[in-house]
Amino acid sequence: MLRRLILGAVLCLAGGAHAKPPAGGVFCATYPSAPTCTGQQPACTYCHVAPPQRNAYGAQLEPHLAPGVPRPLSDSDYAAALPAALRAIEALDADGDGVTNLVELQRGTLPADATSFPQDPGGGCVAGQNPQYDVCRYDARFAYRRLLLDFCGQSPTYAQLQDFQTLGTEERLARLDAELERCTQSEFWRGKDGQVWRLAHPKIRPVGSIKSGENAGPIPLADYDDDYALYAYAQLDDHDARDVMTAKYFVRRQSDPTRYVQATSLPSQRVDEAHRAGNLTSAWSLVTFVMFTALPRNAASQSYRAYLGLDIAKQEGLFSIPGEPRDYDAKGVKAEACAACHATLDPLSYPFRNYQGLVLGAGSNTSASYVTNRLERYFSTVSPTITQTPEAGYLFGQPVNTLREWAELGANSDAFAIAAVRDYWKLLVGHAPTAEENAEFVATWKRFKDTHQYRVQRMLHDLIRTEAYGAP
Repeated sequence: MLRRLILGAVLCLAGGAHAKPPAGGVFCATYPSAPTCTGQQPACTYCHVAPPQRNAYGAQLEPHLAPGVPRPLSDSDYAAALPAALRAIEALDADGDGVTNLVELQRGTLPADATSFPQDPGGGCVAGQNPQYDVCRYDARFAYRRLLLDFCGQSPTYAQLQDFQTLGTEERLARLDAELERCTQSEFWRGKDGQVWRLAHPKIRPVGSIKSGENAGPIPLADYDDDYALYAYAQLDDHDARDVMTAKYFVRRQSDPTRYVQATSLPSQRVDEAHRAGNLTSAWSLVTFVMFTALPRNAASQSYRAYLGLDIAKQEGLFSIPGEPRDYDAKGVKAEACAACHATLDPLSYPFRNYQGLVLGAGSNTSASYVTNRLERYFSTVSPTITQTPEAGYLFGQPVNTLREWAELGANSDAFAIAAVRDYWKLLVGHAPTAEENAEFVATWKRFKDTHQYRVQRMLHDLIRTEAYGAP
C-alpha cells in the first residue's frame, strides 16, 4: 500500500539525465485525481530504486520518454514528453501483480511494488455474519470499546456496555465525544510515557545515557524531557500543534496530575527568544542532531522527517535548487550519486548554520545556543569555502532567510498537517492509511488544517468517526 504521503518534486530520470524538478507536477497534472496528488506529489521512488537506477515502472517508462532525442533532456523537453510516456504504459503491469499501472495510480498503490495493490472494499463482508458488530459499516459499539482502550487504556465495563446499548444513534455519537474528552484528560493519554509521548519518540529520539535533568545518564548533555513537554503541550487541549515547530516559549511538566505549563525560560535551554523555533532548536535537538558538525545536515533532515513527514533518505520531498549543492564544507556531495538529494538537503540546512551543537573545553558555554558567525568562530578550518555558507536557504523550493522562517513555512504547510494526522492514524487505526482509507484520511487532515486550525483535540473527534476507526 502507498504508505508515504509526500511532497517530493522529483519523479523519474530519462537515459543519463539528472532528476527532473518538473516531474512531480507534470505527473499530477496528468493524473490529478491520483491519491498521491492530494496535498502532495509522488517521490522519485515511483520510478527509481535510487537515481539513476530505475525500478520496474521506471524501466517501462524510459523507452517511451522522447525516444531519439539526445540526452540529457532539458526540463522543458522532459515535461513536454512525460504525459505521453505515462499514458503509453497505462495498460501494462510493471510489477506483475495482476493490476495495470493505471489502476494502481488511480487507487494510490505502487506500480513497481508487487506487494502493493488495491484491495476490494469490504473484503467480502456479508451483513449479519457477526452477531456482535456490523462488520460491513461503522459500528458505534465497536468504536466505543476501541476508544476506551485507545484513550483511557482500559476496556469498558459490562455496565458501561449495557448502558451504551440503550442509547439511540445520535446519543451514541454524543457519548463517544464525551468519552474522548474524558479520556484525553487521563494519565494514560497525556502523562509521562503515555500515548502522546509515544508519538514523540521518533521525533525526539531519546538516549538515556546522555540525558540531563531528572533520571540523568552518566554523560548528562541535555534534557529531552523539555522536548516531550513542548510536544505534548502543543498536542493537547485546544493548543496549536504548530507550536512544536514555532514556539518561542518553553514548557514545564508538572505531576499528580500531569499538567503542561508555559515558561518564558528554563535553565536547561539556551537559545534566545529571537532565534527559538520550538523543538527544532531545543538543547536536545542541537546537542544530538548538530553535535560537532559545521553544516548541520542531520538536524535539517531530522526536522524535515520528524515534523513534515518527509525522509530525504527515501527520496521524499526533493525540491532541487538550481546551482546546488555548493558543497561549502568539501564533503564531496557534488558527486552524481549524492547531488540529487543534496540539491535539496544542503539549502534545507543553511538556516541551521549558526545553531551551535556540542562544544567541549573552551567555548563549551556556547553549546546548544545560537551563535552569530558560528562557522567563522569555530569551523573556519573545515574547508576554504565553509565561511561562505549562507544562513538563507530553501524549504519546499521557497526561499527562507532564517530558521524561524523555515519553521513557520513548514508548520503552515500541507506536509505538516498530513504528517501530524498520519501519526494519530497509525496510533489509533493501527497502520498508515491504505489506498481504501485514503479518502477518509485526506478529509481528516484537510479539516485539521483548514477547519480546526491545527487543533489535535478537535481533529480526534473526526478521526473516531471514520470507518477506518469504527468499522470492525
